[in-house]
Amino acid sequence: MAAADPAPQSSIDGAIRYGLGEPLTTDQIAALNISVLPNGEGLPEGKGSAREGATVYATHCAACHGDEGEGRGDFVALVGGQGTLSSTQPVLTVGSYWPTATTAFDYIRRAMPYTTPGVLTADEVYAVTAWILEKNQIIAPGTVLDRRTLPKVRMPNKDGFLPDPRPDVAR
Repeated sequence: MAAADPAPQSSIDGAIRYGLGEPLTTDQIAALNISVLPNGEGLPEGKGSAREGATVYATHCAACHGDEGEGRGDFVALVGGQGTLSSTQPVLTVGSYWPTATTAFDYIRRAMPYTTPGVLTADEVYAVTAWILEKNQIIAPGTVLDRRTLPKVRMPNKDGFLPDPRPDVAR
């Protein structure tokens, strides 16, 4: 026979408590708070270049995205597509479509590699981001990305998005 669910209890602040689990510590919350905003707020310490990123990419990304970022099977291309957005067959890549380099970093950090998201260190994410941006000719060869330089990268389609008109969204 299964144990009965604990009865909810009201607390002083009016919130309902169920008596399950335990409160998170400040360190546990900080470990989960990995959001990086378009302006770069939230970027971690670390750094990386495309040269370092080539190894990270070959190890963790190429099996799905191709040796040169060209895409493979159902996995999207990361490189190329510039000049195709107004065509009847736009090619949406980091180099053609993505609005900010910081949100590319954020996506890689959270969701990649596909089979083991979150395993890359901050240095590895900076490095593979640099590799993708250099392959798309967005940054010069040898550029080192970090929390100060990454927000300064200007993406080709930065102005290709409409602002969010909702009043609760900061502009």
